Amino acid sequence: MSQSTTNTLSSQQQIPEEVAIEIRRLAHDLSNSLEIIVQTSYLLSMAELKEPASSWLRMLDSGVQKALGLNLELREYVKKNTPQ
Repeated sequence: MSQSTTNTLSSQQQIPEEVAIEIRRLAHDLSNSLEIIVQTSYLLSMAELKEPASSWLRMLDSGVQKALGLNLELREYVKKNTPQ
């Protein structure tokens, strides 16, 4: 996790609950969309693609894994910085 996401905001800087709810909704929808890409990438990997398609598939998978990690960081940041 990056340094910026390990810190929590002061109580005066916390994310307002209504904003946090919307961010969580968007992060959830993003997770669902990324899951479609992950599953499609997996199915494509079963097709024994030739070059350069197999390289493109690895690039796609790498990008999706980074996006999944960023989405998780966003969700954790919102959770830490929303009044409980």
